Amino acid sequence: MKVLVVGGGGREHAIVMKLSESPLVTELYCAPGNGGIAKYATCCPVKATDLEGMLALAKKLEADWVFVAPDDPLVMGMADLLRENGFKVFGPSKAAAIIEGSKAFSKNLMKKYGIPTAKYEVFDSAEKAIAYVQEQNTYPTVVKADGLALGKGVIIAMNEEEATAAIRSIMEDKIFGESGSRLVVEEFLTGPEVSVLAFTDGETIVPMISSMDHKRALDGDRGKNTGGMGTVSPNPYYTKSIAEQCMREIFLPTMHAMNGENRTFRGCLYFGLMLTPEGPKVIEYNCRFGDPETQVVLPMLKTDLLEIMEAVEEQRLADLSVHWKSGACACVILASGGYPGKYETGKVIGGLNEKGQVEGAAVYHAGTKLENGEFLTAGGRVLGVTAAAENLKAALSAAYAAAEKIRFENMHFRKDIGQRALAAEK
Repeated sequence: MKVLVVGGGGREHAIVMKLSESPLVTELYCAPGNGGIAKYATCCPVKATDLEGMLALAKKLEADWVFVAPDDPLVMGMADLLRENGFKVFGPSKAAAIIEGSKAFSKNLMKKYGIPTAKYEVFDSAEKAIAYVQEQNTYPTVVKADGLALGKGVIIAMNEEEATAAIRSIMEDKIFGESGSRLVVEEFLTGPEVSVLAFTDGETIVPMISSMDHKRALDGDRGKNTGGMGTVSPNPYYTKSIAEQCMREIFLPTMHAMNGENRTFRGCLYFGLMLTPEGPKVIEYNCRFGDPETQVVLPMLKTDLLEIMEAVEEQRLADLSVHWKSGACACVILASGGYPGKYETGKVIGGLNEKGQVEGAAVYHAGTKLENGEFLTAGGRVLGVTAAAENLKAALSAAYAAAEKIRFENMHFRKDIGQRALAAEK
C-alpha cells in the first residue's frame, strides 16, 4: 500500500520509521517531511496545513492511506476532506478534533460528563478574567489560551501580578495569536504528570504504553516551557491500579462523552494526566500523537501500525490484539541554542551517518533539512535521540551516549531526562 504521512517533525519521522517496518507498506511519502524523513520516505513540498494541496497530492500519488499527524490540519478538517474524496485516513474528524482545538470545549465536556479535571472558568474578556483571579486569590494559578498554540499556550502564574500580565499578554497582546481570543483560568494541580496515548475507533479504546514528558528547557525543570525536551516510557508512576482507574473514570467516559456529543473520535486520543492526591485528573486532551511522546511509544509497539490504522478506520479495534515490547525507551531532544526563544538555523550537524542516524540509537529528525548531502538545523527542536533497552537506566545511558556523538553550533540538551522516573523506580 502507498501511505502518505502529513507533517514534518520528529513525531512524523517516528511514524514513518514504524510504518516502514510493515510488510503491507510498499511506498511511503511525507508532506512536507524533513531532512531525516527524506532518507525513509519520498518528501513532497506541501504544507501540513494546505488542505486542498494535500488532497491534490493524495490524488496524484493514488495514496491508499493518509496519516494526518499534526493538530492544525486535523482541527481545520483535513481528515474530513480526504474521507469525502474516498481516502482512508488515520486521524479524527474536525468535529472530534475540537477536543484539542478548544480548551473551553474540552473543559466543559469534562464538567458535563463528570470526568475528573481541575476547577476552571472560561473568559472572553481580560477584565473579567483579572477580576476572577483577584477574587480567587489562590496561587499558583494556570492561565491557558483556548485554541492551539504549538503546545506552549499555558502560563503558570505565581502571584496576582503574573496572572494579570499573563491574561493581558494572551488576550490583548495576542502572544498566541487568535488562540487567545478566549482563555481558561484553572486551579493548579500537583502530582506526577503522565502522558497516555490511546487508539480508539469510538467503540473501543486501547491505551498505549505510558510516558513522561519533560517540558522545561533547562535541567531541574527550570526555564521556559517548550514543546518537550525529552521523554521516557513507561512512566513508573503509572501503576496497574492507576491504569485501571483511568480506564474506568477517564478513558472510557471520554470516548462515550464524545459519542454523546455526536463527535465520535477515531484516531489517536492523547490524555495528559496529573496524578493528584485526590486521584488522576485530566490536564489536557490532544487529538493526535504527542511529540516527543511518540518517539518513545512507537518504538515499543510490536503490532503492525498499519493493521491498527485499518482496525480504527473500520471500527473493529475490538477484534485486534495490540502487543508491546518489554523494557523501556528514552528520548533526549537536541535543540538549537536559544530555543524556545530566538535561535539560529542552518547549522551543519556532525556525527550522523548517511541515513541521519547514530549507532546504538534511533535518531528522529524534528527540525533538519538536507542540502548537498549535509544535514542542517532547521528548527528549535532539531533531533530526538532515542534508545530502547531492558530497563530505563540502560535506555537513558544508550540515548545519552548517542547524543554525545552528535554536534552542531550552540546545541543544547537537558542532562537530567528520566532522573525523576529513575528515582520513582527505587
